[in-house]
Amino acid sequence: MKLLIHGRNLDVTPAIHDYTEEKLTRAIGNFNGLVKEADVHLSVARNPRVPQQTAEVTVFANGTVIRAQERSENLYASIDLVADKLTRQLRRFKDRLQEQHQGPVHRSARDEEAGAATLPPPGASLTDGKEAELPSPGVRRKYFAMPPMSLDDALHQLELIDHDFYLFRDAESGELQVVYHRNHGGFGVIQARES
Repeated sequence: MKLLIHGRNLDVTPAIHDYTEEKLTRAIGNFNGLVKEADVHLSVARNPRVPQQTAEVTVFANGTVIRAQERSENLYASIDLVADKLTRQLRRFKDRLQEQHQGPVHRSARDEEAGAATLPPPGASLTDGKEAELPSPGVRRKYFAMPPMSLDDALHQLELIDHDFYLFRDAESGELQVVYHRNHGGFGVIQARES
């Protein structure tokens, strides 16, 4: 597994690097090579009055992005918490994969082939053939494959990435939609209104 560890407002010492690597290897190691790459961002709040130290981990498992983030007053505690959270998320992801393989198949072989044709070949980059350019200050761009999926699949992805919203392409309409956590519980869907 490829592990990248970055620090924001702190130097990643060998002790921090080794501790992070040990915890994440243990958390991810139980999933039999499901995870190929992990990106870790460790940060400390700039304001000394806010003792907030954050550990954020993004893993790439079989084409799926799973993200976990935890904050506490101690960086090592944040690393422990994020490793535990990541283990739970990977367990849910693995269980879901097993349900899909063992449960009834709802898609036809033709639909499977059409979906596979839209994905880049294994090992290929999503940025092949694109020009590299610097974004404007303050704007962070993310690029990811967006295969069509059902609302249930989008809700599952929302749980895995640990964000407030998830942008997806609806399998029925082909339109882009956003599913999000509502403040008072439940979920909402944002979709374009037809003119």
